[in-house]
Amino acid sequence: QVQLVESGGGLVQAGGSLRLSCAVSGSVFKVNDMAWYRQGPRNNRDLVAFITTGGRTNYADSVKGRFTISRDDAVNTVYLQMNSLQPDDTNVYYCNVNYQPVEGAGVFGSWGRGTQVTVSS
Repeated sequence: QVQLVESGGGLVQAGGSLRLSCAVSGSVFKVNDMAWYRQGPRNNRDLVAFITTGGRTNYADSVKGRFTISRDDAVNTVYLQMNSLQPDDTNVYYCNVNYQPVEGAGVFGSWGRGTQVTVSS
């Protein structure tokens, strides 16, 4: 069974940095797109950043130039480097990964449990 193990959240002052990590735990054939989300104002989850298997990235306008998503396929881990953090970035951040459990299978999605990021002013 695949699980996503998140780490790296915490409390930081405005202007500071944090690095989130999300590791895929369990056996998979292939990890596809990986992404980070955070809780939206209507209890939905808003996309923060994603990265494809080819390394193409996309970011929410609010984090462009401050956050960087990356991945290490050798260890099936996605990272989110967050710089110049602001109080508005305070939120629970969720990792999302699409993967194939075995060769020839369809693509499944999995969510992490979330990691809290708090930015003080």
